[in-house]
Amino acid sequence: MREREGKVAVFGMGYVGKALAAVLLRAGFSVVGVDVSEERVRELNGGIVRHVEERVREALKRGLTEGRFAATLDGVGAARSCRVKIITVPVHLRGGWEPDFSSLLAAVEAAGRGSEAGDLVVVESSVPPGTTVNVVKPALERWSGLRVEDELLLAYSPERVYVGRAVEDIEERYPKIVAGVGPRSTEAARRLYSAVARRGVIVMSSPTAAEFEKLAEGVYRDVNIALANELAKLAAKLGLDYAEVREAANSQPYCHLHMPGVGVGGYCIPVYPRFLLHAAAKVGLRLPLVELAREVNLSMPGYTADLVDMVVGDMGLSRPRVAILGLAFRGGVDDTRLSPTYDLVDHLLKRGYDSLVVHDPYVASDERLEAVGVPLLSDLERAVEGSDVVVIATDHPQYAELTPEQLLSLSKRPRLGIVDGRLVVRDWRRLPAGVYYVGVGRPLVRGS
Repeated sequence: MREREGKVAVFGMGYVGKALAAVLLRAGFSVVGVDVSEERVRELNGGIVRHVEERVREALKRGLTEGRFAATLDGVGAARSCRVKIITVPVHLRGGWEPDFSSLLAAVEAAGRGSEAGDLVVVESSVPPGTTVNVVKPALERWSGLRVEDELLLAYSPERVYVGRAVEDIEERYPKIVAGVGPRSTEAARRLYSAVARRGVIVMSSPTAAEFEKLAEGVYRDVNIALANELAKLAAKLGLDYAEVREAANSQPYCHLHMPGVGVGGYCIPVYPRFLLHAAAKVGLRLPLVELAREVNLSMPGYTADLVDMVVGDMGLSRPRVAILGLAFRGGVDDTRLSPTYDLVDHLLKRGYDSLVVHDPYVASDERLEAVGVPLLSDLERAVEGSDVVVIATDHPQYAELTPEQLLSLSKRPRLGIVDGRLVVRDWRRLPAGVYYVGVGRPLVRGS
């Protein structure tokens, strides 16, 4: 076997790219990680792996020590040294709606220029339906000078990972979806992923079908969360606990209500509906349910700010200090991409709340908060001390352990308002004197 036979170039060393590289290394492959960030490449080659998962950090460090992993800025060189090239770089949105393929095409160009006949290129990025066939394929043929399927193999295989358990998802939890532009490409991709996915490989009829499948997963969750948010608002108005209603309803096997919250973040669920809406518009179709779900979920930071107003008004406060707990878009991770906390901060600032602080146990610094003059703290006691209102914006496990009594004690105030944006507070109906509580899906309750 030639030296490049057992090597894989992974384009994009973000959350997904690092996790995929780790899984490949664990399966015995050698990996070259490609990224445009000089700092990230320098850190990786120096053994500094910034990732929430210990197994990812361990695999990359071990691969580096064993000489089976290296990071580089040179995508063409990486492609030339590897038989397989996997692209995980994101497709961003331009102007809120239009997909921006520039990063994807830059990776395709490098992969194409470094390809030989018989090589395999796989796109794992989430993309609008038709991207692999209509955007990637012609670009790959142009830059490689090879005919796709006849000389160069091309497939689509969507990443299906949950940040925080990506290694488990790829290796054990989910089957891998693959679809090539032809039978040879499909078989090559199937064989590649069969080496890492213990749940097996699902072969779909076309890359476009596989692209659509990935987006459908995310849009299902976006619509379900929007429904949860609507039901939560009504439950609160009726004096009910949405969490109680949800638990009982989900005991029926055909019901799977999600949890409500401050909003939907991350670079998946908020973006995938836009890709589907873009594809629908190109064929003259509207998807009103998908559009409405996006509107509902985008409105939730403003709704949470309304709850802050409610508590502040009920307490008769004039210039309250507000502590927001959680900047990451989801509990237990440090990923702040499209976090609804940013929108919540913007809403509160526009409403005149000029004494804000954000706490997160996983995020050390943040340029967006610095730009608007809002401190980001990692010390919970320091963040809550002196606060009149605490807003729980992220379901970090540390926050689920807090009781109203503890928060009141940490605030060192005689009274404290709690806005529970993730319904993590227990015993919220039995509050100590001086605590005012309201949740996204729970009514306002005063301690006595």
